Amino acid sequence: MAFSMNNGGAGGRGNRRGHASALAEINVTPFVDVVLVLLVIFMLTAHVMEFGIEVDVPETRNVKETAKEMPVVTITKGGEVTLNGKPVNLNDLATVIKQQYKTSDGVYVRADRGAIWDPIAQVASELGAAKLQVNLVTRLREDTKGRR
Repeated sequence: MAFSMNNGGAGGRGNRRGHASALAEINVTPFVDVVLVLLVIFMLTAHVMEFGIEVDVPETRNVKETAKEMPVVTITKGGEVTLNGKPVNLNDLATVIKQQYKTSDGVYVRADRGAIWDPIAQVASELGAAKLQVNLVTRLREDTKGRR
């Protein structure tokens, strides 16, 4: 907060030459510069960030590159099922997907490599029964990254 005391040249502790005293202001330019730099950093790293659940997906020799926007069903090592990071009941999974994503005809399924097979099979069965295409998310194996 800035304020100015102008004695109007009436002696005392005023300005010696009778000029109005300088108004103390906060320089906003460095603040705006920092905010813009942070904005650019977040814009560049936003596409790198995935959902908050850490899942170590299996590695395969071939990975199909896709750019479709589809819901992501994640199965953790403990068997918990989430839809785009939010917990969902396995029995309601197909219904919730069809309600929230009316135009989507498929889903990505990310399952931890240490997950037990039962929840993965149940999710695939539920989604298949709902006529949704199931796409399994994998990672490209390290020894084949240079050659495709």
